[in-house]
Amino acid sequence: MKLGAFTVKEVLFGIFALDGGCMFGSVPKNLWSRSISGDEENRIPLLCRSLLLKDSKRQLLIDVGLGDKWSDKQRHIYSIRNTPTFNLGFEPAHITDVILTHLHFDHAGGISYRDSGGSLKLTFPNAKVHLQVTNWERARNPSLKDRASYLPENITPLHDADLTLYDGDVEIYPGIIVHRVDGHTPGQQWIEIVDTQSPLFFATDLIPTSHHIPLAYHMGYDVCADTLLAEKELFLTRAVDERAIVCFQHDRDVQAARVQRNDRGQFQIAEKLILW
Repeated sequence: MKLGAFTVKEVLFGIFALDGGCMFGSVPKNLWSRSISGDEENRIPLLCRSLLLKDSKRQLLIDVGLGDKWSDKQRHIYSIRNTPTFNLGFEPAHITDVILTHLHFDHAGGISYRDSGGSLKLTFPNAKVHLQVTNWERARNPSLKDRASYLPENITPLHDADLTLYDGDVEIYPGIIVHRVDGHTPGQQWIEIVDTQSPLFFATDLIPTSHHIPLAYHMGYDVCADTLLAEKELFLTRAVDERAIVCFQHDRDVQAARVQRNDRGQFQIAEKLILW
């Protein structure tokens, strides 16, 4: 699809699964399970959806999936199934920019790989990497709550990358704006692709799936629920006012949607969209 100056393509890095209770926090299972079912281990299926943006000068990739550095035990725990590299539809060496929403393993795991000798190498050797400075600091000094999500093998290689760090909202390239949010993890950034008709908001883990649109539906992984809920309300209010396309990074079935308020003032899907 075409948005602003960019041709935008969906990239599906693979699927995995996380505990449904963790994915919906304090929302009881008899509520969240009405819209999505867990497996025999109570895990719900999740997608690693990324976007590839192209203009006449650059190829920009938003997030890079889980990567392939997992043990057999970890693959089983998270039910990881990666898309083969040759099916991704791009050459890593041609990527000029990688925009990382944050450094949790399901968003940044593909930033590096192990070569035949076991050494860590950058997957995108020619790319400038865009990240919030607060998330970079958090990833190198994680808390007890999110230590399992910030893995050294995804952090250490970035010391050799062309890393550009931001502190807050900024237009990092004409037509691409990053917005810092801190409720899920400090220094996460959601991405806005500017378009005069209908901007696209890549929601990342602020709203990981379409099932998380109701304000109360948020993850147990979030480090500060109060902060996240305030950020989420601002995001959704903008999405309604601007008729934005909201793209869901982890939703297996719904790529994107427009959002509205119902007659009780609650946020809900107005229209599901198939973009690719």
